[in-house]
Amino acid sequence: MREKVEIYTDGACKGNPGPGGYGVVLLFGDREKELSGGFRETTNNRMELIACVEGLRSLKRPCEVVLTSDSKYVVNAMVKGWAKKWRSKGWMLSPSKHAKNPDLWAALLDLCAEHAVTFKWVKGHANHPENERCDQLAVAASNEKERPVDIGFENPDQARVQDDLFSL
Repeated sequence: MREKVEIYTDGACKGNPGPGGYGVVLLFGDREKELSGGFRETTNNRMELIACVEGLRSLKRPCEVVLTSDSKYVVNAMVKGWAKKWRSKGWMLSPSKHAKNPDLWAALLDLCAEHAVTFKWVKGHANHPENERCDQLAVAASNEKERPVDIGFENPDQARVQDDLFSL
């Protein structure tokens, strides 16, 4: 039987594009862990996705996860199967239009294959304690003086997911 984990995520961006950050709160039994990071130039949607990816990547073993986000972009793409469809079509939305953020969608889909993930949407800035904390973490990370390059945004030809080493 898989262990149950709750993951809450949020992304923030000052300008879109602009400096951005992500925040994650993981709950496992009576344990809590927070993750955050920022990038010098990115988009809000990339930060929402990176939060999900980093939250799932931090798990040491396959888990049953409820992942709560205030991003309809993320939740709808996963719940309605859009991301899987984009992948099956070589990251194309139409014959002439590329899907955005394929590096992060690929990572998220791969992680969802490892874990039993249920996506849940929550309204942002509506006094949900974990969502509010994720927002605080994301905004603080976007304000850091030293932020790395979001390669997937600044140089999509070399896109890859950052190899941060988090574990729960």
